[in-house]
Amino acid sequence: MSGTAQVTPEELLEYLDHLGVEHATIEHPPVYTVEEAKRLRGTLPGVNCKSLFLKNKKGEMWLVVVAEDHRVDLARLADALGSKRLSFGSPSRLLDHLGVIPGAVTPLAVVNDRAGLVTVAVSSDVMSHDRLNFHPLVNDRTTSISSAGFRRFLEATGHPPLVLANRDL
Repeated sequence: MSGTAQVTPEELLEYLDHLGVEHATIEHPPVYTVEEAKRLRGTLPGVNCKSLFLKNKKGEMWLVVVAEDHRVDLARLADALGSKRLSFGSPSRLLDHLGVIPGAVTPLAVVNDRAGLVTVAVSSDVMSHDRLNFHPLVNDRTTSISSAGFRRFLEATGHPPLVLANRDL
C-alpha cells in the first residue's frame, strides 16, 4: 500500500486479496465493547479478538491483540515489552497512526502505519487458532482470516508480530 491517505475497508480487503489471504466478512450493527460484539455479531468460527492501542511516556506505541475475554495486566505486559509504564493511546493518536476510531481498533489498521511506528504484539493463544476475527477498520463488520494469513499480512505491512506468551499479558 502506498500514499498517505487512510485505507478504506474495501481497499483493505482488496489488499488481503492481493496478498492471497482468504477472508470472509460479515456485517452487524456498530459495536464499541466486547459485550456488544458478543451480543450483536452472531456466532463466528475461530477466536474473536480485541486490540488495545497502548503507548509509553517515550511515545513508543503497541497494538496488543488478545482473545476477547482475556484480561490484560498492563504492568506485566510493560515488563514483557521492556517498557516502564503503559497507558492507552488517545483517540487522536489512534486516528493519526492507525486511521481508526475507538471501537474499531484492529491489528488490520497497521496497513495505515506506513512509518512503522506501531509494534504489533499478539498473544500466543490467538496465534494458535486456525481462524482469527477482527474488525476491518470499522466496527460494523467482522472479518475472519487464518492465522497464517494474518502473519502474512503483518509481515507485508512491515509489522512482523511480536508473539507473547499469555502469562506475559
